[in-house]
Amino acid sequence: MTAEQYLAARLRQALAEDPRTTELGVRVTVRGDHVLLSGDVASPERRAELEAVIHDVAPELTVLDDVKVVPSDAPVGREEIR
Repeated sequence: MTAEQYLAARLRQALAEDPRTTELGVRVTVRGDHVLLSGDVASPERRAELEAVIHDVAPELTVLDDVKVVPSDAPVGREEIR
């Protein structure tokens, strides 16, 4: 494993274990002094917390945020299955 892979694993672990995020579904890729976050979250607040955790663990990295907010509202109406 390279140093970037170890750092990415450490950042993924931080996102999973930090009570602000407890996030398992976000991908973390480290390239030099940049970290790319990608995936889906349920709210803009959760997205901001992801960046905050990364900044707390590795403040020297520049975060490139490609995380999309996908609302998880309750379905409207009935779904018909045929």
